Amino acid sequence: MNYQQYFPVDVVNGPGTRATLFVSGCEHQCRGCYNQSTWNPAAGHLFDAAMVEQIITDLQDTRIVRRGLSLSGGDPLYPHNVAQILALVKRVKHECPDKDIWLWSGYRLDELSTVQRQVLHYVDVLVDGKFEQSLADPSLRFRGSSNQVIHHFKQ
Repeated sequence: MNYQQYFPVDVVNGPGTRATLFVSGCEHQCRGCYNQSTWNPAAGHLFDAAMVEQIITDLQDTRIVRRGLSLSGGDPLYPHNVAQILALVKRVKHECPDKDIWLWSGYRLDELSTVQRQVLHYVDVLVDGKFEQSLADPSLRFRGSSNQVIHHFKQ
């Protein structure tokens, strides 16, 4: 798996101060997507053990307290990404149990495969659905278009 960008401190992609990872790879290729550079799964940087360690370290940092981890892209649930995303969210929940995990995916909840659904056992909030340019609304919180749904799995 590759990633396009990592923000150790982010206040836009989810509530509170967060660490945010934008993965590479997306088959949806939504018209009007603001993050087209993430579509190619080979784009960006290799997601390796050092990046996982950096995320864990940042989430455990007491100088800049983060509420949680946000996973976006591209698409974290892109089939090529699922195994590494699953390993990451398991580790975050094990080592940082007080942190929440938000995940954005173009796949709708009812479209997810069994393997993709395994990731959701560790995710607190899923924002699902493709970005629809005709339904775009900048006033929406944490989603780009009105067809996208915010699913709260854990409070």
